Amino acid sequence: MENDKSELRWGVGQRLEFIEFRLFWEGHVNRSDLMEHFGLSVNQASADLNRYIGFAPDNMVYDKSARTYVRGPNYAAEFLKPDASRYLAQLRSLADGIMDSDDTWIAELPSYDAAPTPARGVNPVTLRSVVGAIRRSEAIEVKYQSLLRPEPSWRWIAPHAIGFDGFRWHTRAFCMTDQVFKDFLLSRILQTRGVQGNEVTAATDKAWQEHVTLEIAPHPDLSETQAKVIVLDYGMRGGRAKIKVRQALLYYALKRLGLDTDPSARTPQEQQIVLINRDVVLRKNPVGHVL
Repeated sequence: MENDKSELRWGVGQRLEFIEFRLFWEGHVNRSDLMEHFGLSVNQASADLNRYIGFAPDNMVYDKSARTYVRGPNYAAEFLKPDASRYLAQLRSLADGIMDSDDTWIAELPSYDAAPTPARGVNPVTLRSVVGAIRRSEAIEVKYQSLLRPEPSWRWIAPHAIGFDGFRWHTRAFCMTDQVFKDFLLSRILQTRGVQGNEVTAATDKAWQEHVTLEIAPHPDLSETQAKVIVLDYGMRGGRAKIKVRQALLYYALKRLGLDTDPSARTPQEQQIVLINRDVVLRKNPVGHVL
């Protein structure tokens, strides 16, 4: 069976994954689903369903009254590992308008919404220029508006990566003006112009290459029942969880997790988690906040 799977054409494999996705999340799938989503003929859709049954005969059975295939009681994924994070990410992308409902495999969308995230005005031409410079290991001249200065200024930067702080996108780059690695918000790059060769590499960005491990646990002042919920929320084992983060992103990670302030500044119910190795982490001297 494994050999048969490896010989499947990409398009066929995608359609078998689609069948499995619908069975797991929706509980049913039929020919019209395949026909509408992939533009198949009746015969092609039937062939794909029969092919899937050949691989996983226990995964679906035909319900004559509903005139559709339904998930079998002994369902076991063969092609697509069910992933709650991917499912929820699709809902978030739909809520943010990043993805259209026609682009998702979810048929029956649950009622959903998300706390709004302010749109960041990243110019696609700017992004293309920065990504191009990263790919070619070049330096690029940018007109950048820093909040540390009243007016924008031109400077040369050598970008080597793209970063996200949970709300905003930036490029991690060597600033040739200040001779140090910094984060530059893509939305604050107003213009780009010249490019030139660059000898500074990502390997020399110590804060980007090094990682810090955050050890978190439920707030000690929570009740036993409350603590158990937090353990589930964060997928903790033995009452603790470890989160690996680049030192260059440490500032953002601490801020997003609410670990950037003294835990006693908020109630246990608001703080929820504490940083067990706080002294070790803070000695890393968080860097990477934007200009």
